[in-house]
Amino acid sequence: MATYAHKKQQLYLVLSGIFLVNALLAEIIGVKIFSVEKTFGLSGNLTAGVLVWPVVFISTDVINEYFGRKGVLRITFLTVGLILYAFLVILGTTRLVPADFWLDLNKTDALGRPFDIEFAYQSIFRQGLGIIVGSLTAFVIGQVLDASVFQLFRRITGSRYIWLRATGSTLVSQLVDSFVVLYVAFYLFGNWSMAQVLEVARFNYWYKFAAAIVLTPVLYFAHYAIDRYLGPVETAELQAEALADQSA
Repeated sequence: MATYAHKKQQLYLVLSGIFLVNALLAEIIGVKIFSVEKTFGLSGNLTAGVLVWPVVFISTDVINEYFGRKGVLRITFLTVGLILYAFLVILGTTRLVPADFWLDLNKTDALGRPFDIEFAYQSIFRQGLGIIVGSLTAFVIGQVLDASVFQLFRRITGSRYIWLRATGSTLVSQLVDSFVVLYVAFYLFGNWSMAQVLEVARFNYWYKFAAAIVLTPVLYFAHYAIDRYLGPVETAELQAEALADQSA
């Protein structure tokens, strides 16, 4: 039978893996801005990265509940390092000289129109490299705010009102994150106007606001599953450790 220490380690590993892969995905696909109206019939535009960002919210709040603020910041800074590594690798691939046969095989699209696959590759991934400064700045600021506000609510509410500390911390942190990432990435380093930044940032934030509310049952289910996995005594002990770690 698995010991408490082993279960605790496995739990942090799984939650961190979910957090890391979705944060990395959000950074990579965030270069695309899509029309919500043409896709879902609702007005507005969103960055593709925000589609998976609610999973980061949930995993952040669950990690915070069981491993405290330090547990959140530990995986946050590890994720930042791995994202930087991933983008350095991507930058390296943009410097590679494309093979002639590859260019020739991909010189037209499905409709027979001229297509430059190397130009497309460079445009997508170098745009992503330009965004990395803004996105990582916003990511770190948002995570520090989220972890801090979550624990503030937790000290006030104790073990009650999981939805309040989870939703409240997300709403505060993402108010900053939604603006900072677009301002730095697309205004300072890009060619957007301030009006475009504010429009997309506002819609991104309202999407995250709605997602935080809608996904509240998922948060409660995650708590239920973890409590069943650890056991009631061990769960209480781990939550007490997380709270004591914050107070220390």
